[in-house]
Amino acid sequence: MKKAIWIFIILFACSFPKIEAQEHYAANISVGVKAGASLSRAMFSPGVKQGFLPGTTGGLMFRYIEENHFGLIAEINYIDRGWKESFDELPFAFSRRLSYLQIPLLAHIYFGSDRAKFFFNAGPEIGFLLKEKTDANFDIANPGAVENFPTANRNTEQYAMPIKNKIDYGISAGIGAEVNLNPKNSLLLEGRFYYGLNNIFGANKKDVFAASNGISILVTLGYMFRIK
Repeated sequence: MKKAIWIFIILFACSFPKIEAQEHYAANISVGVKAGASLSRAMFSPGVKQGFLPGTTGGLMFRYIEENHFGLIAEINYIDRGWKESFDELPFAFSRRLSYLQIPLLAHIYFGSDRAKFFFNAGPEIGFLLKEKTDANFDIANPGAVENFPTANRNTEQYAMPIKNKIDYGISAGIGAEVNLNPKNSLLLEGRFYYGLNNIFGANKKDVFAASNGISILVTLGYMFRIK
């Protein structure tokens, strides 16, 4: 766990862009909420045939702006991640949903008018696994005994394999737009991509997978309230 936290701190320190000195800008502090949808999959090596697993996400936002065009965002989010396997035309189904408490710390770059702005967010995230759920219409403990199950050229160990790393960390980047309803209230729409740097399962030479990191695409709608 200490290793994951140190990696998270280093990634956060490296996430800030170099910005030339600007004239003083009055501090802007806002808090907000957001909710939306996620599409996730896992980057396995050796590969696993799969599609995106749909899920939900939502959380709390804190934004601090003290420079024109630049600020910082901290969030606490709930998000569904995982993967959904593909069986082509065969009548089998398998998905494994991993639900995380995710904490991103993001550099916030924006431009536009007082009425509407476009923005870019990027930075590290650290996440803690809260729960997991497996959905399958076959016996995951013994898929080889299932009639017509396609075991040839297919890894099946991931069906019942326990999660080894319950702390996830990675990089997020997103673009979006913000519309100011009035000086205190605004609405945000954002699309964000997350790339996990930690493996879900073990990745030593004796393990089945050399890599098993997660990726996610998120679309969220948010509300911000300016408190300063």
